[in-house]
Amino acid sequence: MANIDPLESQISADLLVVGGGTAGMTSAIETAETGKKAILIEKLPSLGGRVVTIYQYFPKLCPPTCGVEINLRRIRSNPNIRVLTLAEVESISGTPGDFEVKIKLSPRYVNEKCTCCGDCEKVCELERDNDLNYGLNKTKAIYLPHLMAYPPRYVIDPEFVKDESMKKVVEACPYDAIELDMEPVTITAKVGGIVWATGWKPYDATKIENLGFGKIKNVVTNVIMERLAADNGPTEGKIVRPSDQKEVTSVGFVQCAGSRDENHLPYCSAICCMASMKEATYVRAQYPDAEVHIFYIDIRSPGRLEDFYVKMQEDEKFHFHRGKVAKITENPENGNVILEAENTLTGEIIKTEVDMAVLATGMVPNTVDDAPPLDTPLDDFGFIAPDTTNGIVGAGVAARPYDVSATVQDATGAALKALNIGTRR
Repeated sequence: MANIDPLESQISADLLVVGGGTAGMTSAIETAETGKKAILIEKLPSLGGRVVTIYQYFPKLCPPTCGVEINLRRIRSNPNIRVLTLAEVESISGTPGDFEVKIKLSPRYVNEKCTCCGDCEKVCELERDNDLNYGLNKTKAIYLPHLMAYPPRYVIDPEFVKDESMKKVVEACPYDAIELDMEPVTITAKVGGIVWATGWKPYDATKIENLGFGKIKNVVTNVIMERLAADNGPTEGKIVRPSDQKEVTSVGFVQCAGSRDENHLPYCSAICCMASMKEATYVRAQYPDAEVHIFYIDIRSPGRLEDFYVKMQEDEKFHFHRGKVAKITENPENGNVILEAENTLTGEIIKTEVDMAVLATGMVPNTVDDAPPLDTPLDDFGFIAPDTTNGIVGAGVAARPYDVSATVQDATGAALKALNIGTRR
């Protein structure tokens, strides 16, 4: 069985994997299943990464829980994997094959005795923004990160740990699992190779002022749309517009919101077209008579995904407009949003009024704000460059924009490459 949390101050493995999302879990699993040892660290309280916030994969439109569950089962059953959550790299020294890594473990304030019974949560009086749902609702200050959380253990938001009312939470736990006096710990890991799989974040849509996000209530982003459709989302899976919880009769999807734009993200994130078409199926499933408008520069549906695009075109309720939305305004009479764009096929300026607009924002690698150590080379956009001379190998969206399937393939290759680099000496 995989080890959770270190009991010693120094540990060792063939490979260190930084980031516990799809890429990180894949790299660790593939390493362990070759008989090598892997340490998998994640700065959040649970594994899963961005994919656990998604409602469905494309093109099969199945929930991500199946893929996550399979990965977690493989991790739980493999003694070659050591999982450290709330863990961050402080420093890396040494050379490929002989790295020494300092890892800081932040306190969870809940120990291994936790059974997830929920008694603590019931009595907790404090609330925090739910980051799983992008702050659209609240959780208690002591919370389970999500239904498939691994490790399956509650965690306390450090902002509230010193509040007097948290004593009630301690008293409510029948297993003595809550320790409000936990302190950070730093451990040392000796490893041969390193995979950096820290994933991505959505581009900040408030920077795209002409599209109104943050100012117009019924303008949301693609990642928020995933949570609106999810059963464990802020609306329990009911797609309603934020301003008045009204059922939608029309939705506009705005492609390349900030992407392929020299003022924001110059590159294409590769997945946004398919993600928007997938999210459009969420709308049509709940509201069979709803009209869907998709505004695009180019529809990018490579390979087998082209069939999905063709199927969407056959639906008379889907309307594809070739033109980038230049402006979004609000109709003050009914709260609807008005999308203005030039149809580049006809040259016509069109205005389309819908109940709600969804911005397809791009993927920004977390390496932009938190670059890997050892002067790891990054490209012009902040992705880890395919230069592995320093021994750190990028995986998944830390290396380039990928969908989930491609991420799995890339992470497998990254693990093999890092292991090879680590044994060249």
